[in-house]
Amino acid sequence: MDPKYLHNEIELKWQQRWNEEETFAVSEGGDKPKYYVLEMFPYPSGKIHMGHVRNYTIGDVVARYKHMRGFNVLHPMGWDAFGMPAENAAIERGVHPAKWTRENIAYMRKQLKRMGFSYDWSREFATCDPSYYRWEQWLFLKMLEEGLVYRKKTTVNWCNDCATVLANEQVEAGLCWRCGEAVRQKDLWGWFFRITDYADELLEATEKMEGWPQNVLTSQQNWIGKSYGSSINFPFEGRDGAIEVFTTRPDTLYGVTFMSLAPENPLVAELVEGTEHEEAVMEFVEKVRQEDNIRRTADDYEKEGIFTGAYVTNPLTGEKAPIYVANFVLMEYGTGAVMAVPAHDQRDFEFAEKYNLPIRVVIKPEDSDLDATTMTEAYVEPGVLVNSAQFDGMPNKDAIDAITDYLDEQDLGKKTVNYRLRDWGISRQRYWGAPIPVIHCGACGTVPVPEDQLPVELPEDVEFPEGRVLPLADIPSFYKTKCPKCGLAAKRETDTMDTFVESSWYFARFSCSDFDKGMLDRPRVDYWLPVDQYIGGIEHAVLHLLYSRFYTKVLRDLDVAGMDEPFTNVLTQGMVCKETMKCVEDGWLFPEEVAEGKCTKCGKTATAGRTEKMSKSKKNVIDPEELIQNYGADTARLFSLFAAPPEKDLEWNEEGVEGSYRFLKRVWRILSSNMEWLADTQPFSGGELDGKARDLRRKAHETVKRVTDDIEARFHFNTAIAASMELVNELSSFEPTDETGKAVYREAVELLLTLLAPMVPHAAEEMWEALGCRSRLRDVSWPTADEKALARDSITIVVQVRGKVRGRIEVAPDADKDAVERIARADENVARHLEGLETVKVIYVPGRLLNIVVK
Repeated sequence: MDPKYLHNEIELKWQQRWNEEETFAVSEGGDKPKYYVLEMFPYPSGKIHMGHVRNYTIGDVVARYKHMRGFNVLHPMGWDAFGMPAENAAIERGVHPAKWTRENIAYMRKQLKRMGFSYDWSREFATCDPSYYRWEQWLFLKMLEEGLVYRKKTTVNWCNDCATVLANEQVEAGLCWRCGEAVRQKDLWGWFFRITDYADELLEATEKMEGWPQNVLTSQQNWIGKSYGSSINFPFEGRDGAIEVFTTRPDTLYGVTFMSLAPENPLVAELVEGTEHEEAVMEFVEKVRQEDNIRRTADDYEKEGIFTGAYVTNPLTGEKAPIYVANFVLMEYGTGAVMAVPAHDQRDFEFAEKYNLPIRVVIKPEDSDLDATTMTEAYVEPGVLVNSAQFDGMPNKDAIDAITDYLDEQDLGKKTVNYRLRDWGISRQRYWGAPIPVIHCGACGTVPVPEDQLPVELPEDVEFPEGRVLPLADIPSFYKTKCPKCGLAAKRETDTMDTFVESSWYFARFSCSDFDKGMLDRPRVDYWLPVDQYIGGIEHAVLHLLYSRFYTKVLRDLDVAGMDEPFTNVLTQGMVCKETMKCVEDGWLFPEEVAEGKCTKCGKTATAGRTEKMSKSKKNVIDPEELIQNYGADTARLFSLFAAPPEKDLEWNEEGVEGSYRFLKRVWRILSSNMEWLADTQPFSGGELDGKARDLRRKAHETVKRVTDDIEARFHFNTAIAASMELVNELSSFEPTDETGKAVYREAVELLLTLLAPMVPHAAEEMWEALGCRSRLRDVSWPTADEKALARDSITIVVQVRGKVRGRIEVAPDADKDAVERIARADENVARHLEGLETVKVIYVPGRLLNIVVK
């Protein structure tokens, strides 16, 4: 065994072996229980980053650990390959999106293999492969047949910079989530999935999904946004028809003094058409449509509106109420119309104050009155009704049901349920995406592409003008076709599908990526699905995870798959963060552009900024390739696991990386310096032990127990590694003096390598082989702690008085509370701190702590 730890040599050796032997390829069947672990697959952007390293290392440890626990483990990898970054790169670099994407895939695949991840590469695919999106198109047609897909003209979020539609979830603080540009509203025809048909099922299931983080479930519950209330009709004054509103506060109905419409509401144009108000109102509408919906609902957003000239009648009071168009009302929630109660809603209050509209109090505190003329803000607390006819004096919470029942009896309204969730708009006006399999014919209308003509392939041989990527709508060779019904000239649909469609079922395709007779091979998908452990970022709590759940239920209902939910357990790992550095002359600086506190470009002082998520824009990034070259993949893995628990943010620091490297070299030295006798020694197999040999064996088996508990229960790899480091300390200080001591040492070394194998597989396998072990370490069963070895003659109990440690006592492992308390009180230091004090109670945590509470 070489005395030097040559990380590159060792890692390349084992990666070559794993590749040649197809070590991680897996098939269905056998007597082992299945376990499917999956990390969210990457977009092929060019290079992996430290976020990838952390995410995929976590998944790899789980996969390797479960394999050693006797599971048949599926651990695949593929590529989320469609999307705008490829088009942007094509514009910037003058390279075709397809070429750029596939070159990136090749490079990133090489990088992932260099990390030693245990992927079954035989299942690899990219979502831009026609063999993949063919089945996505097939499912689109099946959903169209079932009425789960429809086309309509609607107001959409539009990003001018990306020239495409964005789902509501893709708008962040008024900006496009991809490019960061401001989002505006625009009317377009588009295709929609009826996710709202599954709203109740999606919501109800969140109460049973015990393996998901609560914050993720809460995000989904809030996004679905189920609320109970009343649907009420307000008849127009002087014309036929009515405005329907949804409200959760029918108790405030007597306080309605005006009506607010969303600028996008089609009623606006109808109400002002041909009137003196038309021009001003439509100008206001257009102005508001340029603004972001999220911003429009913010508390600090300035409330603005315009009178339409029209009125409605309050169905309970018969009073006339003016209709305004208000910038804070959205079409997406309810009916796009809001009954305004300024005395009891802060937005309505601010609006009424600004436009001098009436404010009528209809709920007051139980012990005082309210005067609308002196109110400085809306009253939104519970109270009793006033100015509400026969409901006066009723607690407002009781009045909600009472007034709803009255409206129902009078045929003026009814109880109803509303959802924040809206159908999923999947149309994107791009090139690099999966074409929607529909043809528009002047004679036959909208015609589905026949199944035997799938896939509708994206034309990858198109040459683009410099600086542009043409959308499909500008590529006649793609959209010119013939109607499959009548044979006349027709036009293909030129929208492509939202890339979240591809990522909503890829996890199922991994179970049968070679299957070409259908979307999924039912026996194989039923064997592997659902995914047992899914790992990815919290930023996907709503978007990807909700869509995947919806898609899974569609697959189930169309009898393509059998599971109700896609993922049994979800882990959302934290971000990788690093301190930012900036120079007044050159702006943000890469780490290598700073030396001794100075900018290497201009020599001026480099100022340390906040520690933030690693990003190319802030230049606080570390190149994994450089890290691997200098320290090895195992060091990169070990650091990313040890620096923080998976669900917490990881703060990068060079000292931590060097510490991880030193630890691996230390383990290597323990073996290499003792290899002369270690290789010829058999591990301890039984018998009586005493002294240091017994202590080392106890420590080894305590470590097995701790590491197993930390991984199995919580995936707390950081504390598992800390426990392994403690064992290394024990090994370093132990000097075997006889054959029994050597056998105990050999057993402890084997256990250590076994525990480290999922985390640092290259180094562990190399050292295992150097010991002369015939089997591969990967295939060794995960160890079980020997209860006999764990036994102690005594245990240490910490004694606290008034919450402060006043002693440590040794007691028998089976000592009860009374016995522990007697020994504690006999301790000289404890007794001194108890002198003259009355004991209130004694708290005993078995095996750990005795706390004496005094006064």
